[in-house]
Amino acid sequence: MPTILGQNQYGKAENRVVKITRDGATHHIKDLNVSVSLSGDMDEVHYSGSNANVLPTDTTKNTVYAFAKEHGIESAEQFGIHLARHFVTSQEPIRTARIRIEEYAWERIGTPGEDAHSFVRQGQETRLSQITYDGSSWEVVSGLKDLTVMNSTNSEFWGYVKDKYTTLPEAYDRILATQVAARWRFNWSDDEQETPNWEESYEQVKKHMLQAFAGTYSLSLQQTLYQMGSRIIENRGEIDEVRFSLPNKHHFLVDLEPFGLKNDNEVYFAADRPYGLIEATVLRDGVEPRIPVDLTNL
Repeated sequence: MPTILGQNQYGKAENRVVKITRDGATHHIKDLNVSVSLSGDMDEVHYSGSNANVLPTDTTKNTVYAFAKEHGIESAEQFGIHLARHFVTSQEPIRTARIRIEEYAWERIGTPGEDAHSFVRQGQETRLSQITYDGSSWEVVSGLKDLTVMNSTNSEFWGYVKDKYTTLPEAYDRILATQVAARWRFNWSDDEQETPNWEESYEQVKKHMLQAFAGTYSLSLQQTLYQMGSRIIENRGEIDEVRFSLPNKHHFLVDLEPFGLKNDNEVYFAADRPYGLIEATVLRDGVEPRIPVDLTNL
C-alpha cells in the first residue's frame, strides 16, 4: 500500500444548546455552542468503509442535549468533562475525546422577583473552553475572544528601530486599544486532584487581566501583554500557562489644520486594518508550554 493513514478525528460540530434552570420564578440561562471530536481505532472506516467502530455523529449530538438534561450545565468546563469522560469510557474504540465549547453570556433584565425570566444578550466577549481526555489524564484550556479594551492615555511608543521605510512618528501619549483573544491552561489533569471552581476561576482571570491592562503604564503592547499574563499566573494557582493574541487597534490623530483647527489629542481615526498583531505566551516558571502558538487551531 503506497499510503498510510495519519492523524484523524471525527465528531459533531457546533451543537447549539440552551439550558434553562428554573428556580421558582427566577430562571438561569446557560447558552453553549458545543463541538465534539473523537479519535481512536478508526483506521478501518477509512481503509474499507467499515463503520463497525463508528459512533454516529448524530449520536454525539443527541448526547450533548441529553447530558444538558441529565447533568445540567454547572459550567462549560464541567459539562465538557462529563461529555469527554462518557465518550471515552462508553466506547472501546474511542481513545481520546476533545470537547470545544463557546459560551454566550446573558444578563438579567430587572432584578430577581421582578423580571426574573427576562434577559439581554451580553456583547462583551465569548467564553471558550477546550476539554481533552484520553482515558487517564485531562487537559483543560479555557479562554475568551472578542474582548475589546482601551486606554485613552498612559501609553507611549518610541525608541524603536528606524530605517528608510519608517514614517511612523514617535508617540508619547497615545490611545492603546486591542481586542483580546486569550487561552489559559489549568494544571488540573487527574481525577485525584481537586477540581477547580471553573466559574470563579473565569471571573477572576478576567478581572486580573483587565486590572493589569488598566493599571500598566504602557511603553509597548508587548509590555502590557506580559503584565496581563503575569498577573493571572501570580494570582491564580490553578493556571500554569496563558497565551494572548492582541491586535493593536490603531487610533491615529486626524489632521485638522487644513480647517484651521487644532487637534489636541481629541479626534482620532480608528483604523480597522492593517493592524499590528502581538502574540505571546506567559508561563509559570518551570512549566513547559502546551497551548498552540496559532490560536485559530485551538
